[in-house]
Amino acid sequence: MRRKDREVTGRENIEAILKACKVCRIAMIAEGKPYVIPMNFGYEWDDNGLTLYFHSGLKGKKIDAMRADPHVCFEMDIEDGVIEGGDVACQYSYAFSSIIGEGCVQFAENNEQKRHGFDIIMQQLTGREGWTYSDAHLSVAEVFMVRADSLEASRKTPRN
Repeated sequence: MRRKDREVTGRENIEAILKACKVCRIAMIAEGKPYVIPMNFGYEWDDNGLTLYFHSGLKGKKIDAMRADPHVCFEMDIEDGVIEGGDVACQYSYAFSSIIGEGCVQFAENNEQKRHGFDIIMQQLTGREGWTYSDAHLSVAEVFMVRADSLEASRKTPRN
């Protein structure tokens, strides 16, 4: 990271950003071109590192792309507002917190893994637990995980 003054370190500080984010953008190569999509997500952070969970339908451009090449990068952010610069346009900026990283996609192999992934995603979105998923619903859904091989977090704070 070039701007060390903006670097966010420590799991507890990075996890605060993760908890506040509701959308994660995933970038991949599809049909030979860069392709990025916003997705709802959930996460687990254990001794093995950070794993992001996503879901989608069984078919489509992103599924085809990730099956062809499982390497992806991701980005999520929290907007903190405009930093005013008075009458000087170049003094304006924007405050934010963000996380970027990369990893490889792994698809859930059975309904137990899909249920676990959906539980993680729903916890992130709603803060609630105890969801149920029928086998019929799971049969038309894809759940995939991205284990973060690398990640970095940054923050640009508003001026005081």
